[in-house]
Amino acid sequence: MIYLSQLLGNPVLDANGEKIGVVNDLGIATREVFPRVTSLAFQGPGKSPFMISWRKYVETFDDNEVRLAVPATDIRFSYLQPDEVLIARDLLNKQIVDTRGMRVVRVNDLKLSDTSSSQLRLLGAEVGMRGILRALSPAFERLVMRCSHALGHEIPEKIIAWNYMDLIDRDLSNVKLSVSHQTLDDLHPADVADIIEQLDPRLRGQVFAQLDDAQAAEAMAELDDDEMAAKIMGDMADADASRMLSEMDPDDAAELVGELDYERAEKLLRLMGINEQRAIRQLLGYKDDTAGRIMTSEFVSVSREATVADVAKIMRDLPDDFEPVNYIYLTDDNERLCGVVPVRRLFVSDPTDTLGKLAGDDDVLTAKPDDDQEDVAEDIAKYNLLAMPVVDENTGKILGIVTVDDALDVMEEEHEEDLRIAGGTSDSSDSDANSDDLMRFLRNQMWFFFWMVAAVLLALVLGPSTGVAVAFAAPVALVVAGEMIRYVTNFFLEYDADDEDAPSIGGFAVKSVAMGVLWAAIVMLVCAAGNGVVNGASEGLGAVVFELMRGFEAAAVAVVASFASAPVYLKVLRARDERGSDTSGLVLHVVALVVALAVFVAVACALTMPLLG
Repeated sequence: MIYLSQLLGNPVLDANGEKIGVVNDLGIATREVFPRVTSLAFQGPGKSPFMISWRKYVETFDDNEVRLAVPATDIRFSYLQPDEVLIARDLLNKQIVDTRGMRVVRVNDLKLSDTSSSQLRLLGAEVGMRGILRALSPAFERLVMRCSHALGHEIPEKIIAWNYMDLIDRDLSNVKLSVSHQTLDDLHPADVADIIEQLDPRLRGQVFAQLDDAQAAEAMAELDDDEMAAKIMGDMADADASRMLSEMDPDDAAELVGELDYERAEKLLRLMGINEQRAIRQLLGYKDDTAGRIMTSEFVSVSREATVADVAKIMRDLPDDFEPVNYIYLTDDNERLCGVVPVRRLFVSDPTDTLGKLAGDDDVLTAKPDDDQEDVAEDIAKYNLLAMPVVDENTGKILGIVTVDDALDVMEEEHEEDLRIAGGTSDSSDSDANSDDLMRFLRNQMWFFFWMVAAVLLALVLGPSTGVAVAFAAPVALVVAGEMIRYVTNFFLEYDADDEDAPSIGGFAVKSVAMGVLWAAIVMLVCAAGNGVVNGASEGLGAVVFELMRGFEAAAVAVVASFASAPVYLKVLRARDERGSDTSGLVLHVVALVVALAVFVAVACALTMPLLG
């Protein structure tokens, strides 16, 4: 086995042992399960690039040199063929799709296998740490491996076999990959969406260019990031974007169009068919975050007098891309919703039975178009429904249905929003793990940095010794400020403003102040104990403890101020939620720490400076 990093830069010697260049790249034929190396690219005198046939001219190779079978004068240069790629140029340090692991990875090295004395084949890509270490230095890789082995922590190879690799940036070579590959075209739309979200922005459009309209529409609907979806569509040609919208379910298309600017949205809608355009415009007429905005207009409704055989014929005539049908909705003579029949009941019924007979007298659970989408999603989960009809409040006519997959999306969005407000994160992917760890550290230990700021400020104002002594109590004020934010966000997430059983804002304020006073009382008990120490201490020690007590007194005031401001944070959260704006728990945490720090420093200076004078 040999790696590309061990070959690059090695000298190329002709049959006479004369150096004619250094290895620059290797070409492979992509139409094989494990592609063989077909070309050797090397850099000659004056950095001139050359390419020769590997099979014709390479006699031997190792990790030190490549030796040719002929003298330099007998070499005939060649060119890259249409089905070939240069692996250092087109694969190394590039993003590829691991179609088995459904993820995007970066190629750190390439593993090769010598099937004969001169023949090389590409086995796969090294996407782990060892490829990075080997690229730095093979000796360094060996040293790290020995150290890790001694510590009992092995660093394994992470090889993705060639037949599980799919090139993204295909414009480099216009290569038709091996038919044995499981390419993006074969993946589920949800997996394609996951891959797209992991890609560099410049490559996302190239992935969509590989998909047909139906595949692109399904993948676009699966994207979790609406802004990303709008950006991808914004970069597409008008005709392509309009065709893709036409392939999407009306509710998904309406959600995406709602993210575009008005002129772009209108242009795309005008290019669509009349029926698709009408369905999307109807949904766009409803407010954001309502049942009307997430419902789909694709459902099956029949008269109560229709028979099972009639419904079977209707369903046979539905287009292939019609929304999955789980319920048949029944209407009366005035087209008002009057019943519902699960599709599974049709299979055990006589073809001549009427739908009205199968429906019985059971009440139909419905939603109104202006109902909050979260409430509708919770009802779907509560009653174990696969879909809930949305009816006009005045006419009783069915307008559309909210399906269980849309309900799940709503609940996931609400959960992510709750996590953001609470200062958490919903992304647990490997690619973002380091970022999440950093944010978690900053969020949980941020008080430490503010403590350092408090110490510096007080040292500048009160003098080094006094300032540091007073700042000793600052963590009390800062940590309690963080706890106050957790208290506020937990209350916000638990109670909606319009909940009947939710405590009033006045009651919340009273409870918050009471909690602040309780915390402050605990801090003052420490002060009282400290005063006892002062009375029995030596003069020098007594002065230090006295300064410490001023710090704890300032911390007590800051604690009360933090909890007294809790209703303000709650009002801000509710106001932003009413406007549909996201709120970062991290930002709230920072604001609370800034306020606590300002109060602590101001009170500490007010208590200590007169004594110093």
